[in-house]
Amino acid sequence: METVLRRTSAEGRRSRKAKKTAHLQIDAAAFRDAFDREPLMFSHNLSGLTLFSDAALRELASRYDAHPRDYFVASGAASAGNEFFAVPNGLCKPSEAMGRLQTHSIRLLLKRPENHDLGFRRLLNEQFAEVMAMRGGLRGERLVRLESAVFITSAVSTTPFHFDPEIGFFSQIEGEKIYHVYSPSALRETDLEQFYLQGQTSIGQVELKVCDPALEHIYKLGPGIGFHQPQNAPHWVETRASRSVSYAFVFETDVSRRRGQARACNYYMRRFGLDPFTPGRRPAVDAVKAAAMRMLIPVRRRVGAALKTISAFSHGRRVAATDT
Repeated sequence: METVLRRTSAEGRRSRKAKKTAHLQIDAAAFRDAFDREPLMFSHNLSGLTLFSDAALRELASRYDAHPRDYFVASGAASAGNEFFAVPNGLCKPSEAMGRLQTHSIRLLLKRPENHDLGFRRLLNEQFAEVMAMRGGLRGERLVRLESAVFITSAVSTTPFHFDPEIGFFSQIEGEKIYHVYSPSALRETDLEQFYLQGQTSIGQVELKVCDPALEHIYKLGPGIGFHQPQNAPHWVETRASRSVSYAFVFETDVSRRRGQARACNYYMRRFGLDPFTPGRRPAVDAVKAAAMRMLIPVRRRVGAALKTISAFSHGRRVAATDT
């Protein structure tokens, strides 16, 4: 009883804190029905924060110049169907990108701003507390990743079609952005299995034409409007006639990550002619599959690296023998 009371008290404090620092206005009933299953629109009050003033964003961008792993600068894509990383990127540093937004097609992604500015750390914690209060806490799950991002994009730019392996909440701060997002069910299980087989937490690439248009949601986002993006919801984005500023935070729990690891295991099961359960249907089975992949993926990577080394060495020896 004492443990239950302590937990209830802690959740009550989180709930009171979320109400005191409320940034997101989300319908509670709609949230319960849609969370991590379907996209859901909401409103927010982030646009008026000084964190997102032009001066503050330029100062933030300048801090990133010395941290190349924390930013991504690319031009706009010719179309939504372009391969994500085939679009020219690595164009310049963030401080330079801020100065080119009016004259070039630029997409600037500032990753994990909470590591560069305490104001973003507070914002991230406050918004996550709000979402957890609505969800009823982590419900026994363990948080394994929580981070945010700032997107600054020039007018009339396109971000190619892709999906993200985490649960997200996206808020439009400045300008207008058209967000084309599909329900996660639009993706084929075999495509997801191929992605999670790599054991990555970066974006996933899939062809736009494989998704059922009936599962597309089109959101016209302006300042004060946002939406919830479930794990693995494929999407592409276009900006309109002016600069766009957006903010998003994403998170993973051990359970959401386990679904990806279970999909990687399903890939091998299909290779043996089996028809595995879709992750989420049997959580206990997902846990066993995930545990197996946590052991297999590191071994597979080491074996792959060793085979590459052996191949390179063998090729070198053959070349040397030919030269003599």
